[in-house]
Amino acid sequence: MIMKFKKLTRKRIKDLLPFLKAQNLHLANFSAGFLFMWNKYISPEYAIYGDTLILKERYVNNVYFHYPLCLSGDEYCERQAISELEKYCRENKIRIHYTNVPKSRLASLVIRYGSDVHVANQRRWRDYLYYASDFKTYAGGNYSGQRNHVNKFKKSFPDYEFHVCEQSDACGVLAFFEEYESYQLAKGEFSATEEMKAAKEILPYLKDLGLLCGYLTVGGKIVAASIGERCGDMLIIHIEKALRDYPGAYPTVAQLFAQTFADENVHYINREDDSGDLGLRKSKLNYLPVEIVDKYNLAIRRSIDALSKLPEIESERVILAPVPNGDAAQYARLARDTELNRFWGYDWRDDAKGKDVSDAWFLNSARKDFKKKEEMPLGIYLDGKLAGEVILFNFGFLSEAEIGIRLLPEYRGRGLAKESLSAYMRYGFSKLGLEKIEAKCYKENVASEKALLSAGMRRIGEDDTFYYFYKTAAM
Repeated sequence: MIMKFKKLTRKRIKDLLPFLKAQNLHLANFSAGFLFMWNKYISPEYAIYGDTLILKERYVNNVYFHYPLCLSGDEYCERQAISELEKYCRENKIRIHYTNVPKSRLASLVIRYGSDVHVANQRRWRDYLYYASDFKTYAGGNYSGQRNHVNKFKKSFPDYEFHVCEQSDACGVLAFFEEYESYQLAKGEFSATEEMKAAKEILPYLKDLGLLCGYLTVGGKIVAASIGERCGDMLIIHIEKALRDYPGAYPTVAQLFAQTFADENVHYINREDDSGDLGLRKSKLNYLPVEIVDKYNLAIRRSIDALSKLPEIESERVILAPVPNGDAAQYARLARDTELNRFWGYDWRDDAKGKDVSDAWFLNSARKDFKKKEEMPLGIYLDGKLAGEVILFNFGFLSEAEIGIRLLPEYRGRGLAKESLSAYMRYGFSKLGLEKIEAKCYKENVASEKALLSAGMRRIGEDDTFYYFYKTAAM
């Protein structure tokens, strides 16, 4: 099964509801409301592998993958999806950067990738999780403040009512949001402005997305409203707004919303993050969260990522080293050899796009590939002359890479391929920390097959076009 990502439009979110409604990771990001409200800012895509959902987003020109969401919550299924994601990223030259990794899955990912992992857990994006029972009752001394505010509200506005919003009520709630926005949205912050815009846009989709909406009236006037949804054993609050002219409306609508929608299957209420707003942070902390839910980001570093320059490797007869400018013509001769490069698996003319390129163009292209941390090309030098090229490329996320070699015609049949491959693989295992080095060759390329086998690689499979090989440090 090949992993394929599709664009996640607002209309497609409903197709993901089985995954989102079943999740028990206690993260608000895995919800229909979140994906709808912030859809155009994270440009989400999605892939379904078996019974596992993987979300992909683009934020500040970087690609992030959400931790896999399995229907059953089975960690084995999650690991299978992660393996396929690694293949997808390796084939498409995408760096793996996980986001929204729950604390319960952090250790397994760090163990999987070893020490070359950068872990972040920004305070501003952590969700606030509360016991649903606390919001339903505001019982005990710790909630005396909220309880007093609610009692004062009920005493000041005895004609208050809480309503479950039906689709026919959406116009009234929309008018309330517009009133709130025009008179009370004074901060002018991007996130607050966009939140209100999304709150108004989501109203027509309440039923389709399985969202819950309730509003509080005084004398028939809407003075507060809230939108949320049930996901697993928690109720997520996406939107909660109240007019300041009605003191106590906030804790009142929060309590009534919980009493109405937090049924016997709901044990927690997730009131999302504070976005770094210290006033909002103080308010959320005053409601005494049972947990401030960690959301980890993991950037996976491959073996090549720590290198700032290419190495120089000495062997019995050859030296493997970066190709200098003085050898640009000889390197271009190697690269332009059409018959040779038929087995290299790359045609430089595709990148040249019909242009008449200089000799230096080939060398500069190889250097750019290393700068982008895609390849490690080294020239093969015999008696000071460039004889060919050996390259480590296609670096994976579990300390693996692929190796390839090409020699100019006059240097073939002299055992240089075996020696160069062996020297570079020794470096890969001992200095780069690779665990496995892979290779492939066209079936008709008998010389390449012999060279790979003589360098200690083992053939592990074939398809219609290639033979496949691998080697570990123990072989």
